Amino acid sequence: MRKRNLLLLLLGSLLPGAGAGDGGKPGMPVVATFSMVARDPATGELGVAVQSRVLGVGSIVPWARAGVGAVATQSYANTAYGPEGLRKLGEGKSAEEVVAGLTGADSEKAVRQLAVLGVGGKPAVFTGSGCLAWAGAKVGEHYAVQGNILAGEAVVEGMAKAFEEGSGTLAERMLAALEAGQKAGGDRRGMQSAALLVVREGWGYGGQNDRYMDLRVEDHAAPIAELRRLHDLHRKTFPRPKAAGK
Repeated sequence: MRKRNLLLLLLGSLLPGAGAGDGGKPGMPVVATFSMVARDPATGELGVAVQSRVLGVGSIVPWARAGVGAVATQSYANTAYGPEGLRKLGEGKSAEEVVAGLTGADSEKAVRQLAVLGVGGKPAVFTGSGCLAWAGAKVGEHYAVQGNILAGEAVVEGMAKAFEEGSGTLAERMLAALEAGQKAGGDRRGMQSAALLVVREGWGYGGQNDRYMDLRVEDHAAPIAELRRLHDLHRKTFPRPKAAGK
């Protein structure tokens, strides 16, 4: 196992598209990324925002369910962490319990990175010892920011500061955090895709589901700027429900 992980880490550091993905399988691209999970206690919104040097990060990292919580799974991502983490949160487990349960049952946890946020209590994070440097996280009262293969710790520090000091909607504050992370150096391999997921019960199209925003930039030279453009267009096209708060 140790020799295999060392080989995968070497490949990931040399080749932008090499590494291990869900299940640690060679040939799957490492999801080198910076992301955040967050909630707005005033409105009940939950969200995930992410940028990565991998194609279509929106189908890998962000998972959220209204009234339950949010999950970000990355590095050599185990996508089973998303639905299973939400299921465990829905059963009443804390974020810390969910992180411990998911990683404890994963033989490849050394190369995983994970953030979990419930509707109450503090978020919990995990960065495996085999994640490619710089890798780490920062936890706040209503959010967690994390990343791997970053320019340095300043990326997550900048994201946290921008979110804490930001104003406006949850989506706007998360976008500001992504922008601050990129300004601090971001993913040291560059940019490719980004995504923004915001949920709240009854905020989806026609009030029939919880998916208020599910915006994805699959492949773009400036994915965060493009995500901002899509966000602004979404706000004009699909206004927030007036009875739901700010």
